[in-house]
Amino acid sequence: MTERVDEVLRAGKAPHFHGLVVMRGGEVVLERYGAGRDHRLGEDLGHVVFDRDTLHDLRSVSKSVVGLLYGIALGEGLVPEPGEGLVRQFPEYPDLVADPGRAHLTIEHALTMTLGLEWNEDAPYTSPANSEIAMELAPDRHRFVLERPVVEEAGKRWAYCGGATALLGAVIARGVGRPLTEYAESALFRPLGIGDFGWTKGDDGIESAAAGLRLRPLDLAAVGRLVLDGGRDIVPGEWITRMLTPRMVIEDEFRYGFQWYIGTGGRRLYEGIGNGGQRLLVAPGEDLVVAVTAGEYDAGMDSAGALLDAVLDR
Repeated sequence: MTERVDEVLRAGKAPHFHGLVVMRGGEVVLERYGAGRDHRLGEDLGHVVFDRDTLHDLRSVSKSVVGLLYGIALGEGLVPEPGEGLVRQFPEYPDLVADPGRAHLTIEHALTMTLGLEWNEDAPYTSPANSEIAMELAPDRHRFVLERPVVEEAGKRWAYCGGATALLGAVIARGVGRPLTEYAESALFRPLGIGDFGWTKGDDGIESAAAGLRLRPLDLAAVGRLVLDGGRDIVPGEWITRMLTPRMVIEDEFRYGFQWYIGTGGRRLYEGIGNGGQRLLVAPGEDLVVAVTAGEYDAGMDSAGALLDAVLDR
């Protein structure tokens, strides 16, 4: 594996990679770091030389961490079950709560990105034509999501939606009575020995639940190891099983659970995937966890894919 990874790097097949950590059997067996131009969500950081202590944007891998936080809060009895109504968790919008066209929406529809609301993240993440960026620019992000026009029946089709995770972040924060960052620190990061992290907030002071988390690749790998270990005493094991159950077809043997991607081909793989080449891969059959960070934001390149192929020998 090490030789394959190093050959990918020598050949320039992962030109914008920033960090790679591979764990097997709970131990770090490979670390590599690079250098290049980087961004914090909405902020150019210039040229950065990365090492094991450098925080990195996870972008939409943040969603998978939010899935874990919901499960912890659910196990503590602090948030409603997935089958509970979604809109009624936001009583400050009585007009939306009273809308019969939205009454059927549940928290599970947010967990599986099957809300059936108008949402489009195909535009670059620098453009307000992108629904997630429009949400960040809106005066009220939660109302922005919940009032999107209903375009299809909920629960029938997976459609990528950062707004769904924004709503989950709000449900968690309201349930635990603390900001998402504080709960993440006490309920997940501190028990994992993670002391340094960041979570970018919008102009409204609310964490960007869908894309704002920053961790070291080593600590991202530790999150993956937690999942591989069935949650240990941090996340209820029952939730890990529910979270990683394939629920919606994305394409062919690529499925979606609760905020996690699931490969159901010859080897079962669980993934968090983020813009720019951010990846967290958990391969139970190989007792393997791989964390990749990169700087290919909106670029359509795949340094992470080249490195994962080398690690998995595929």
